[in-house]
This record gives sequence, structure tokens and C-alpha cells, in this order.
Amino acid sequence: MSRTIRVKYYVEQDAAALAQHAARYFVEMVGEAVEGRGRARIAISGGTTPKATFQLLADPNQPWRSRMPWSDLDLYWVDERCVRPNDAESNYRMTREALLDHVPLTADQIHRIEGELDPLEAADEYESELRESFRLEGAHIPRFDLVALGMGPDGHTASLFPQTAALHETNRIVVANHVPQKDTWRVTLTWPVINAARSVFFLIAGQDKAQVLHEVLTGPRDVERLPSQLIRPSSGILTLILDKAAASLLPPTDAEGCGFFEREQ
Repeated sequence: MSRTIRVKYYVEQDAAALAQHAARYFVEMVGEAVEGRGRARIAISGGTTPKATFQLLADPNQPWRSRMPWSDLDLYWVDERCVRPNDAESNYRMTREALLDHVPLTADQIHRIEGELDPLEAADEYESELRESFRLEGAHIPRFDLVALGMGPDGHTASLFPQTAALHETNRIVVANHVPQKDTWRVTLTWPVINAARSVFFLIAGQDKAQVLHEVLTGPRDVERLPSQLIRPSSGILTLILDKAAASLLPPTDAEGCGFFEREQ
């Protein structure tokens, strides 16, 4: 059954402004979750674009570090490469160096994917971790307060790559996904879990993302080629924070740098 998704996007002039906007958004959304439910559970992505945001959140000279309710936050990952946690490719390592080493989060607030394990075992272990920490029963799935996503030039998000098996997984919370085009394995949340979050947003930068972003948002539905089209939050709202280059093919924004449209999904 199709339904309408409201796509709301903010456009910033450059990478520095993009990171500031994203840092503010993290603090606002975590604060709302803590105020409303006493705790915030968020899932983050790796990559180069969020790194600058994490560094701002950790910087004592920026306002965001002191405004974040760190003691009431649980941090999870959307996906992970199947590497050791100290590997240069590890999403966890990037987050640790940019953020975790500099903020007051305790070990029991940090829920990483154990990418050093066999991929199938890592997926099972992370699903068990989520079931325990969210106190899930039966077929229930976790409902994150915030899920932060990126998008690749090939239209993938999380570790949901084009033409891979994870695109068809609807029963599990976490899955190991073989990615032939990269000759590697990844561990990822499944798209139904991402869509169940109270808030989902994309953080996207770069001219190399402009065409695929335009196709994902305004083109015909083709999730095998453009897995980011699977992201259609149950809240009915999808938020994007973009730089000017990534947004160059989208409809113009208003004077405040905000645009929106509705899309049947």
C-alpha cells in the first residue's frame, strides 16, 4: 500500500556549515527524546561526512558538547565493516577517535557491532545486544529515537548495497550482507528497523551525490538499483541535511534554506 512521505531538506553552503547544522540537530533530537522518554537511543553511521559533526559534538569550545545530555544517551551503529575495531576502515574507530575518546559516555552506553567476528556471528551478537538493551520480546523490533544515515554515490545507505541480499530481509533486526562489488562483508540494521525509528535523517555532501540523490527522491521506484529508496520512515517524515553541491538538482529552498515536497511511496 502506498503512502505519502513528507521530505524535508535543509541546504547549507559548505562543509563547515553542514557539520554545524548536523551537530545542532543531534543535540535537539537527543534532548527531545530525553525530555519525552527519559533516555535517548540513537544509531549513527560512519564515513567522512559525519566525522566533522562528531568532532564538533566533542569540542569543548563549541556549544554542543555542554548541551548534549550525555548521561542519558545510548549510542548504537547503523552498520559496520567486518574489520577489527582498530582498523582504519572501522566505523567504530572513526567514531571513537572523533567523539568517544572526548565525551563522558561510559562503556555500557556504547553498543558497537563486533566487526572482528565472523559476519554471521557478528550479526547474531548485535541482534542479541539490541534485543537485550531494548528489552524486546518475540517479533518486536527496536525503535530508535534517531537514526543518522549517509548515502553513497551508488545510492546505497547503511550497508544496504544495490543488488544485495539484505534488501530483501524483513524479518531480522540485523543481517550480515555480502557486497560483491566491494568483495567484502558488512553487518547492518535492516531497513524495517531503520524505518521504525522516531526520526530518520540523511547527512549528505558532495557533487558526486547530486544526481543519485535527485533520482532517489524524485525518480521512479527502483530499490534494487537505489536502496536509499527503501528508507520511508513510519513517522511519515524524512529529513535531509545537505550541502549546496549535493542539493544542486533538487527544487529550490526558501529564504531560510529549507525545502520540502511530498512523495508517494
